[in-house]
Amino acid sequence: MFLPPALRRAEKKLTDFELMIHGSNLRTVLRSAHMPITAEEYLRTVRVNLAGTLVMFFTIWAFFLFSGFELDIFGLETSGTLLWILLFVLIVPGQYVMQMYYPQIVAQGRKSRIDLDMPYAISYMQALSTTMPPYEIIRKVYEEHDMFGEISKEFGMIVRDVELFGDDLDTAMKNLQRTTPSTNLRDFLNDLAIVFDSGGSVTMYLGAKTEYYRDQAKQELELVLKTIEIMAEVYVTAFVAGPIALIIMIVAQGMTNSTGMAWILPMMYICIPAGAIVLIWILSMMLPPENMEISRKETIEHDFGSNLPGSREKSLSEADPKNKEFYKRIEANKRRNYYIGLLRHPFRTYIRSYYYGIGAGMLFAGIVAIVWLNGGFDPIIQHDIPEAVLCMMIIAFMAPVALSYEGRRWYVQNIESHLPDFLRELSDMKDIGITLHEAIHRISGAKLGVLSSELSVASRDIESGAYVNSALVKMEERIGLVSVKRAISLLVRASEITTNLRQIFIIAITDFEYYLKLKRERSNTTIVYVMIIYLSFGIYLYTAYQLNVPFLAAFKGMNVSLDTAGNLTEMFNIGIILATFSGIMAGQFSSNSILAGFKHSIVLLVATVILFVGLM
Repeated sequence: MFLPPALRRAEKKLTDFELMIHGSNLRTVLRSAHMPITAEEYLRTVRVNLAGTLVMFFTIWAFFLFSGFELDIFGLETSGTLLWILLFVLIVPGQYVMQMYYPQIVAQGRKSRIDLDMPYAISYMQALSTTMPPYEIIRKVYEEHDMFGEISKEFGMIVRDVELFGDDLDTAMKNLQRTTPSTNLRDFLNDLAIVFDSGGSVTMYLGAKTEYYRDQAKQELELVLKTIEIMAEVYVTAFVAGPIALIIMIVAQGMTNSTGMAWILPMMYICIPAGAIVLIWILSMMLPPENMEISRKETIEHDFGSNLPGSREKSLSEADPKNKEFYKRIEANKRRNYYIGLLRHPFRTYIRSYYYGIGAGMLFAGIVAIVWLNGGFDPIIQHDIPEAVLCMMIIAFMAPVALSYEGRRWYVQNIESHLPDFLRELSDMKDIGITLHEAIHRISGAKLGVLSSELSVASRDIESGAYVNSALVKMEERIGLVSVKRAISLLVRASEITTNLRQIFIIAITDFEYYLKLKRERSNTTIVYVMIIYLSFGIYLYTAYQLNVPFLAAFKGMNVSLDTAGNLTEMFNIGIILATFSGIMAGQFSSNSILAGFKHSIVLLVATVILFVGLM
């Protein structure tokens, strides 16, 4: 960006002053967050965004100020002025603070993910350490990004320094220690470097550290749950208890025919969604998500080489002209079999991608809107028809997506709950001398849910001539779960370097059971906060009912002018906002996923419609 010399010097002085305020820690935090930007550029970006926000805010304020709409709605009274002051404080300084803390939030989220995944990465490194040199072990973890996420990104920094910058392994590890947000990873790399330099046994060191980092991961999970607890208290206090107090004030204002608090409703319509969105965004940055991703990919390895007709390595452009038609038929058959597979397993196809649910949701919401526009709801709903239709449209959109997400959750839980039994049976059969091929064939007939069908496919692959390891790799790719990939990859890598797999089976089973234990602990703890959200929203509905039915009924015989219809509509609107965002927040607490909250939003919205349309 070109600036005159005077402005450039002034800009540099301003940047130096900001760095002095925020400290040199900003540079480290940006690197820990893996944000490819210097501290000076980031501060410049913050200033530009702040200036843009100021211009946008004052433009909107001037538009409303000099228009009739402003004078009719907000006016120039104390209430209108106070509204704009509050909006200014929330938007402008709030945006600046959020931008300055954003790298720290990202770095903290990466730290939690690293600490929770470290036990699995160390177990994987232990299995490889008997035959691989240290650098190759680190490089292998870097390549397995699907399994180890943020740890793979951190190890990628070591690979970059060694292969691109020419540093030795010890220097590259020290560079990572200076930038990683995880103190556990920093200590692990420091001790690992000492083992390298002293010539000690890397395998023994990794085996000794696995249990230690399991305890560290448990402590990190406790910190994560503490963060969820704080966020839950903030949300319930500010965005549920607050509206309850405010609607009581609104009803009291209606009884006195006062309009001094007319600015409260616009604030609630703005602040509740905005505050909930900010909290959801912060949670998504800081908390590790529940592993629900299903990533399927076709393996490109070939058991019998790559020179066979139809192999992926030979494109149609490289093929012999005489065989081009043959290759085209193979590709056409593959596409046909792919679509046949989708039709044969509609449930798996539906949960495979959320786009199917989103498309169905948009269709159903559109149908609800068309029925409303044609007057189809007029005989059923007597009042507040737009609000009730909005609820139904949200429910119609969320229901198919929630079905897709919950179907995927069932699939994940079904696979994960049976995997330890599969590993135990496989280990027992290996101990009595049964080959892996025969063991897989025998276990495929056991009752292991969805896993049994995948084992049957793997058994048929082996009978068709595929290697056992290749069949297992293809099975893990078909299943597509990170947790399964960790366990199966550990067995595959170990079987390539040794025939004594008992210790590897023990490691794999222990790791997976530990993973399931942490998952259960998180689920059992977060259900409390989900119930708190349900309880607080139920209190809101009960308060709204009491204010609109028994309380107002006591004033019917008195000469009191009350706008009951207006109050009811306002409470209905606030209820819709609270139901939608409270449900999403519940899903964020339980699984760190917006989609996990759709089912809660549906339940709360149904309760809202029943109360405001059916009972009042």
